[in-house]
Amino acid sequence: MKRNSAFAGLALGLLLSVTGTEAARAADDDTCKVIRMSDPGWTDITATNAVASLLLDALGYEADIKTLSVPIGYESMKNKEIDVFLGNWMPAQKAFIEDLKKADAVEIVNRNLEGAKFTLAVPSYVTKRGIKDFADLQKHGDEFEHKIYGIEAGAPANASIQKMIDANDFGLGEWELVESSEQAMLSQVDRAAKDEAPIVFLAWAPHPMNDRFEISYLSGGDAYFGPNYGGAEVYTLARSGWTKMCPNAAAFFRKLSFDIGMENALMGKILEGEDAKEAATAWLKEHPQSLDNWLTGITTFDGGPGLDSVKASLGL
Repeated sequence: MKRNSAFAGLALGLLLSVTGTEAARAADDDTCKVIRMSDPGWTDITATNAVASLLLDALGYEADIKTLSVPIGYESMKNKEIDVFLGNWMPAQKAFIEDLKKADAVEIVNRNLEGAKFTLAVPSYVTKRGIKDFADLQKHGDEFEHKIYGIEAGAPANASIQKMIDANDFGLGEWELVESSEQAMLSQVDRAAKDEAPIVFLAWAPHPMNDRFEISYLSGGDAYFGPNYGGAEVYTLARSGWTKMCPNAAAFFRKLSFDIGMENALMGKILEGEDAKEAATAWLKEHPQSLDNWLTGITTFDGGPGLDSVKASLGL
């Protein structure tokens, strides 16, 4: 009788164990194993995507990151071809989000960064010549060759600059927006700085450009970039329906947030040529306390303890 009771208890325990594992495993649909993410080619999003993908790999997921411009990335979310985007800069991307919300195409998962800013800037040696505000640019138009250097075509910030030019605000109607990659723009800033030549360009924080160059953000652009020198917050978005289908992965992204110092450090390493994942790995090993904040209560894809799995993967 005792042997039968013991056997029954053991069987029940095994059943509960299997059932519990299956319940944890069933939390995320099989299609959640691969998480499709986009990167508009911005170093800050490359950095945060690297952190996310490194952690997701250790949790048994797979981050499939595609390089897509902001408009195409959002269209891909609408078409359910992208699951998560870590780079919703607000209010710069307000028009995109309003359109996506009307289409019930996305949901806000988390505010992943505070204290960001994004507006036009000049090198500090230009500020010393009296150029401190958007309204000061036209008076020195010939010195700037009537050019404003932006980032890649289709970026919302570029659209704001073009709108300003088209409206002839600040007398900039004859100016030209030069669209290029982030790196090409910064190379232009570097060339100008060597000769202390005037240049006006898009600048933002977090970004190591703030350490690499002595720059001054221009005042007066609130109508186009928002107050406080384009003060911004960055949000994580998911395509509609994804968080319900993938609750564990969604819980991970709700916890995943960053700070300016962290992103500056990672972006600096990436811009120096270091592989993004290697830079993320080194940073996480130096700041293991971040893992507790991000992974408490998160499981692996198979239902195991997420924090333990990530620490083991990192050799912590």
